Amino acid sequence: MLKERLMQDFKDAMKEKDELKKNTVMMIRAAILQVEKDTQKELDDDAITEIIAKELKKRKDSLEEIQKSDRADMIAQVQAEIGIIKNYLPEELSVEELTKIIQDTISELEATSMKDMGKVMQSVKAKTTGRADGKTINEIVKKLLS
Repeated sequence: MLKERLMQDFKDAMKEKDELKKNTVMMIRAAILQVEKDTQKELDDDAITEIIAKELKKRKDSLEEIQKSDRADMIAQVQAEIGIIKNYLPEELSVEELTKIIQDTISELEATSMKDMGKVMQSVKAKTTGRADGKTINEIVKKLLS
């Protein structure tokens, strides 16, 4: 379903001559296709959501670097790409919702110290695919386990 939506949005962007949207959707589709070729199987929506979340993370990371260079044109382009990519992901969890999920996970896994951080992170990431940033999860887990 997500794959079809991307294809339709790609076609619409071409018709509307929206180069930015066309190129952004094309990059997402290329990333999906690459994973499908590498794994030799058709991806489901969950796997596609994971790939889209990775693409979003790449843009956010590059935005930090671009902001250091004061290139307003590139900053605007990357921010626009981030906006387009976010349309394909489920709504992000608030810090409160994420904290609750992490607290529940810590209880489930009976985690008590920083030694358990890896298990907690892995479990929380699986529960929040595409809806939470790994950096934010990491910060909350550290705070709760220390």
